[in-house]
Amino acid sequence: MAGRLDVVATPIGNLGDLSARAREALASAELICAEDTRRSAQLLNAIGVSGRLISLHDYNEQSRIETLVQQLRSGKVIALVSDAGTPLLSDPGFALVRAAADAGVEIRSIPGPSALTAALSIAGLATDRFVFEGFPPSRQAERRAAFERLRTEERTLVFFEAPHRIAVTLEDLAAVFGAERPATLARELTKLHETIYRGTLAELHERANKDSDMARGEITLIVAGAANDTAREGDQQLLTRALQLLLPELPPARAAAIASQLAGCKRNTAYELALRMRAAIKSGGAD
Repeated sequence: MAGRLDVVATPIGNLGDLSARAREALASAELICAEDTRRSAQLLNAIGVSGRLISLHDYNEQSRIETLVQQLRSGKVIALVSDAGTPLLSDPGFALVRAAADAGVEIRSIPGPSALTAALSIAGLATDRFVFEGFPPSRQAERRAAFERLRTEERTLVFFEAPHRIAVTLEDLAAVFGAERPATLARELTKLHETIYRGTLAELHERANKDSDMARGEITLIVAGAANDTAREGDQQLLTRALQLLLPELPPARAAAIASQLAGCKRNTAYELALRMRAAIKSGGAD
């Protein structure tokens, strides 16, 4: 008889958020794959559950998949947990879940706490459409480039961030998205020192430079999506570069149609720029 893989959400702070179903799943599992066995052992001890723990993290997941899938096929029930919250959301486990699915093993979700949904529910920003971006790059150049790609995203944006980088991340977001873009920072959700900060990106950045508590604990950052008019501006630098390459080969209307799709802007905007650039080329002027 085939076994089963239970993907179990665990508390992000408050132990009272562990569901009865999650407790039962952990108690009945023959093996528990944990991102950090020490942290998971503390949880199991707190709820009076004993179970065999093995580590499953970014550095060993690939090497353990074959053995784990063999155990699942032989009938073993395995639980997958992360350090906190729902596995696979910026946590290991995707490769195991995919391999188990490919092997035809039953996979059961034991839903529960998630910092992503918890922060969205109290952010006071639009939640009908959102995009989860996980942790931004740690290097500033890469981080700003990532934010540039998201500048015109109209959906609400959700980020995780390390506390020691939150001030510089807010600074970069304000520089790229605009200082007045609304945002909500949720710190230490469900824990004793849970704190919610609301304001513009500039205001949150200023607060981060003055309030040392903002650089403590686990952080979820919710940023409002771009206003429709901002989103339709598109990437002006990309638009100009695309037209520079297309105009020597195509009529302005055709070049504008292609460039507007690449840059994410209105076709009329691209066409007007194409006409100006074509006129400048004919007159021998600079673009």
